[in-house]
Amino acid sequence: MRTQPNKMHKNNPFVHKARILCNIYFAFRSICIIFAGMIDRATVDKIMDAVNIVDVVGEFVNLRKAGVNYKGLCPFHDDKTPSFMVSPARQICKCFACGEGGNAVNFLMKHEQITYPEALRWLAKKYNIEIQERELSDDEKREQSERESMFIVNEWACQYFHEILKNDVDGQAIGKQYFRSRGIRDDIIEKFQLGFALSKRDALANEAKRKGYKPEFLVKTGLCGENEKGLYDRFAGRAMFPWLNVSGKVVAFGGRKLDAATKGVQQKYVNSPDSEIYHKERELYGIYQAKKAIVKEDCVYMVEGYTDVIAMHQCGLENVVANSGTALSVYQIKLLRRFTQNIVLLYDGDEAGIHAAMRGTDMLLQEGMNVKVLLLPDGDDPDSFARKHTSQQFKDYIEAHQTDFIQFKTELMLKNVKDPIKRAEAINSIVRSVSVIPDPIIRATYIGECARRLEVDERTLITQTNKYIAGDKEEQRKTAEREEQRQQPAAQQEDTSFYRLSFESTVERLIIQNIIRHGDEIIFSDLEAEDGTTISLNVAQYVDYDLSQDNLSFSTPIYNKILSEAVEHSADKDFKADRYFMQHPDPEISQLALMLGIDSHQLSRSFERQESERDLRQRMQHLILDFRMDIVNQHMKEVQRQLKEAGSNMELIRELMEEYKQTQELRNALARQRGSDVIV
Repeated sequence: MRTQPNKMHKNNPFVHKARILCNIYFAFRSICIIFAGMIDRATVDKIMDAVNIVDVVGEFVNLRKAGVNYKGLCPFHDDKTPSFMVSPARQICKCFACGEGGNAVNFLMKHEQITYPEALRWLAKKYNIEIQERELSDDEKREQSERESMFIVNEWACQYFHEILKNDVDGQAIGKQYFRSRGIRDDIIEKFQLGFALSKRDALANEAKRKGYKPEFLVKTGLCGENEKGLYDRFAGRAMFPWLNVSGKVVAFGGRKLDAATKGVQQKYVNSPDSEIYHKERELYGIYQAKKAIVKEDCVYMVEGYTDVIAMHQCGLENVVANSGTALSVYQIKLLRRFTQNIVLLYDGDEAGIHAAMRGTDMLLQEGMNVKVLLLPDGDDPDSFARKHTSQQFKDYIEAHQTDFIQFKTELMLKNVKDPIKRAEAINSIVRSVSVIPDPIIRATYIGECARRLEVDERTLITQTNKYIAGDKEEQRKTAEREEQRQQPAAQQEDTSFYRLSFESTVERLIIQNIIRHGDEIIFSDLEAEDGTTISLNVAQYVDYDLSQDNLSFSTPIYNKILSEAVEHSADKDFKADRYFMQHPDPEISQLALMLGIDSHQLSRSFERQESERDLRQRMQHLILDFRMDIVNQHMKEVQRQLKEAGSNMELIRELMEEYKQTQELRNALARQRGSDVIV
């Protein structure tokens, strides 16, 4: 028995919105993959076929044989006993303590903190595979060419400034002397590619044109400005600090005025303007040089300026970045969160340092960061303090004097405050900060601590915290409604799909898990088709066929993509679903496949229980029935909600009652079918 299409759901507007969002999702991901590297699929397949994950991981982890697999200490957490397993048969790795893992590309992306195309190029270089770029459209060529040209110009300028610093008379006399006066060694100058821009207002512009670089890219990168007289150098007469993004590309510069007339006098920095390749709110100075140390230490120090970062590196503390005097943005916090959840705000102890420590902290807490604050002794900033202490002394000082942000804010805002109104305002501000912490256990712990420190009843603080949380949720709801109304015209386009779930159900995940593990395995043999021929269906084909009968689809876009690709490749001679998805070029799919495709005990497939065709068929039939039941149950709840809101509209009530009755009959039919061993 097969459930019949339910016509009453054909025009449900929720489906239109979900389908549109799904299409936007896939289009966006396609664009991301295309622009990520322009490497054609054939080259990607060639790279993945050549990879030996034991060789790749072995360059970073000391592995030893363990049966059919290899194991070693996990590089992604402080592993005491080897819990990182590598399977040469499946070409995947996984830590059974922290859960990190994936294929060779995933491993490199995580360990080296590089992008997907950069990981592919790393592997291609290792295995001597020539990268084949796919042909781009004219628009893609233009956009890609502009971005690449800007990166090339910036890279040249970085080398130009660096060579001026090392070899030019003025560069040595002014620029290098400045860095010497700050105690910066030559190896650190090389590490950060520090440089100097000559005082002549068109020195870089003339040299760039002589080298063949187009003036338009000198202007677009912000290296030069343009007036009625032509190009002029933005950074003339300044010590130069290149900004490298997380991948190591030069995206911008900071320049500090320092010539013979003003040597030693601190002046404001000039930074590159925002451009196609640089947005200041999305970048952090020193992130490229710090990323490995941040992962290793599971902590990042946030300072204000370039020289603070450089001095701390020279001192031996490399897990440090700077936001260069601007308030932290969500983009910068999310960037840091890729490497660690622990951040220490490290500023000098004057009023400006306190103000800097207060900026953006609620945002850090809201993003799930564990925030601590350390104000250095009066008269010291991280630069001067680092130059006076060893790495261990600096670490010991941080450990002894850092405080969590809530404690810092409490002591700061309530110090010597006697006025009841001002005290209440301060307490409200502190509770507001606590309310944005997403982890309920951490939030509850802070509330208890605040009650003790502030001498306020804990229940009062809980009530106020809940008010803030409720207010935030209401604001989010209103924002979502406004966004939904904005997209409403597009959502009302005609669509014939069945009512779909508005949440990711457990049964969806189980179906996808079986497609990843067993998608290529036959569960129906020698079925007779309408034309008299016999066909067989594997797990993926059966799921696709069954759902397509009623225009059903999963609520999670990536699940639909996995099912589609499993069906598409089912005809391939050597298609093995688990291997295909665990080595998928899309990191999101390969990570999901790793998580769902491996049991908690073994990486080797030989340990899995071999199921009969009948066992696997029954399981899939029951899962599909459960999936349908989820949809029907959700629709019944929606009809019940509409009935409550129908008021005295009897015509609408009769329609809804009839719809509810039909849905209930369908649910009963599914329940009877699910209660028996269904064999088609």
